Amino acid sequence: MSLDKVMMPVPDGHPDVFDREWPLRVGDIDRQGRLRFDAAARHIQDIGQDQLREMGFEETHPLWVVRRTMVDLIRPVEFADMLRMRRWCSGTSNRWCEMRVRIDGKRGRGLMESEAFWININRDTQMPARIADDFLDGLRATTDIDRLRWKAYLSAGSREDATEIHEFPVRVTDIDLFDHMNNSVYWSVVEDYLASCPELLAAPLRVAVEHDAPVALGDKLEIITHVHPAGSTDRFGADLADRTVTTLTYAVGDETKAVASIFQL
Repeated sequence: MSLDKVMMPVPDGHPDVFDREWPLRVGDIDRQGRLRFDAAARHIQDIGQDQLREMGFEETHPLWVVRRTMVDLIRPVEFADMLRMRRWCSGTSNRWCEMRVRIDGKRGRGLMESEAFWININRDTQMPARIADDFLDGLRATTDIDRLRWKAYLSAGSREDATEIHEFPVRVTDIDLFDHMNNSVYWSVVEDYLASCPELLAAPLRVAVEHDAPVALGDKLEIITHVHPAGSTDRFGADLADRTVTTLTYAVGDETKAVASIFQL
C-alpha cells in the first residue's frame, strides 16, 4: 500500500456503520465557506469518541493515538449544510485499527472521505495495548482485514533543498489531554499552505498526515516545504508519477515530528 491506495467504500446499510449528523458551523469554514481540513479532522475525532461511547468501550479503551490520517476532498462541503458522518472499521490487528469516516454534505453535493490508523494506548504504560476481544469482534464486522500492518508512506524532507522553511507557533490552545499538540492542529498547517496555493483546490485533493513524535508547548516548530514535480513522484505510489506532490515536514530542530503530503487526485 502507498499514498495512491483506494479507500474501502462505505458498506451502506450495514448495522455496524456508525451514522450521525450535525450542522456545519461558522467556526469550521474558510473565507469561501468550505469545510476546512482542520475542522474535518476535529469532526473525525469527535465521531470516533461518540462511537466508542456508543459501543460501551469508552472506559476500557479511553486512549487512542492517531498515526496517520488520509483525507480526500472530493467536493467542498459548504456553509449551512448538514454534515452526515459515517464511521466504520476497514482493517484491524490486535493493537490498532484503520477507521474510515465519510463526510457528506446532506443538503448539497459536498463529500470528504478519510481513513485513519489508530493505536490503542494503555493508560498506565502509555504504550500500545491489546484491544479486547469483544471490541475487536465489533470492529471486524465491517472488514475481513485482520492482520493490519503499519507502513509509513512518507519520509522527512531535508532543509538543504527545501522550497520554503517557516515557523509555526504552537499555542496553549493547541495542546490536548496528552500534553501535546492535537492532531487537528497539524491540519491547520495544511490549510495555511492551501491558502498560498489556491489552485490546488480546483480539483479533488488527497492530503495525508503521518505522525512520528509529539509536539509540545514551547517547541520551536518549523515547516519544511518540498514541491516534487511530476516525473519524480512514483516513490509516493505508482499511479502518482504523473502529478506534483507537495510534502510538509514538521520539525523541531533535527527531529521530525510529522510529515504531510498534498496532491490532486
